Amino acid sequence: MPGLLRGVARTAVVAGTATAVSNRVSRRQAGRWAQQEPAPAEQYAPPPAAAPAPPAPADDMSSKIDQLKELGQLKEQGVLTEEEFAVQKSKILGS
Repeated sequence: MPGLLRGVARTAVVAGTATAVSNRVSRRQAGRWAQQEPAPAEQYAPPPAAAPAPPAPADDMSSKIDQLKELGQLKEQGVLTEEEFAVQKSKILGS
């Protein structure tokens, strides 16, 4: 059973991170389009807010450590900023 919970927790972190990255890319692209082609502000809808990542289903310390390692790798690769890393870290640690 712990292996299943670890897999679910990892999937939740990956899905939440993917959503955050996708939203960030969308915002950047919308900003680039706005710079290239000026248009009235009424034509652009505000970008959708990022959905919060679901909480980890288990309090298993090893799954939290795995999640933190994955976040660290994403930060090192430049996928996450320092602020995004801190937010996701606090969510994993529950503080």
